Order: sequence, then structure tokens, then C-alpha cells
Amino acid sequence: MKKEDLIAMGLSEEQADAVVGKYGTMIPKERFDEVNKAKKTLEDQVKNHETQLKDLQDKAKGNDELQSEISRLQEAQKEAKTQYEQQIKDERLSSALKLALAGKVHDTDLGSGLIDRKTIELSEDGNITKGLEEQLKTLQDSKSFLFMPEKEKPTFKGWVPTGGLGDGEGTSDLGTNFAKMANEKGSSGSNNNPWD
Repeated sequence: MKKEDLIAMGLSEEQADAVVGKYGTMIPKERFDEVNKAKKTLEDQVKNHETQLKDLQDKAKGNDELQSEISRLQEAQKEAKTQYEQQIKDERLSSALKLALAGKVHDTDLGSGLIDRKTIELSEDGNITKGLEEQLKTLQDSKSFLFMPEKEKPTFKGWVPTGGLGDGEGTSDLGTNFAKMANEKGSSGSNNNPWD
């Protein structure tokens, strides 16, 4: 998460600087889950390939059998690679959609399920570059109940104490007012006691 994201979430610039200064840039949970899932898939594939190699060593006794088994494994490997690449692409797209919809819709899973993923393009860093905004506008018109109402920035109204303008001009406090009253009474020639 970057400083700009924190400011967009409502933090002030000083607060965003403090968070980034203390924790650095954060990895979104969706991106972490994506990488973690890809790692698990690769580990499963490695175990599968090790098992296949052991079987291949056992079958290496006959050369014709070995050649057919190698050809079969090569085809299976190509298919597994294609499936893996598609799975990673789908995971990246799903994560990017959930991140883009976070804070805009009530349920990111439901919202991302209504998006046509074929028209969305991703950049190298996993951000959506094209195809989402048009679909969001259409969805907001047809299914507005899915979207969160836009929150207005809160305005703080408070009480300004008498003379509490704070710029120094026209401000006064109790002591100043008391001294002014005492001077006025004293200059009129009456009793110098300000408590009268």
C-alpha cells in the first residue's frame, strides 16, 4: 500500500507519511494470497514430476516403452504449463479486480463476478489498465444497490470562544477585558476599585 492509497482512504498526509515511514509499503492481502497459491501449485507440480521420474526409471528397461512414455510426459508437461499460466493469470486478474472494487462495492466477490474479465487488461505490476471503468459505470446504473454510497468528507463545526479568532486581531481574553473595564472606571474619576 502506497502513501497515495492511505491518503485516498482518508488519512492526512502526515499520518500517511508516518505509516509509510514505520511500516514501508505494504503488500495487499490479495497479492500475498496470489503468490502463496502459486507457490503451493508449483510445489504440488514438483512432487508430481518426481513421482513420474521414479516411474520412468522403473520403465526404462524397454527402449520403445521409454520413448512413448517420454512423449506422453512431454505433452502432459506442455498442458500443465498452459494450465498453470492460465491459473496464474486468472488469480492476478481476480486479485486486481478485488483491489479495484474494494471500498466501492459492498461485496467484492459478487461485484467481481459481474465483471466481464475478457475485456480487462492488466499491467506488468498487476494493476488494471483498461476495461473496468466502463463496466463499473454500466453496473452502477443497472445495479446501484451493489455500490457503497459516496461518503462526503466530514466537516467539523465547533464553538469559537468569545474573541477566539486566533489571529491576534480583535481577540481578547478575560484579563484584557478586566483591565479595559478597570481603566475605563479609573479614568472617569470614580472609585479605583475594579470590583465595584
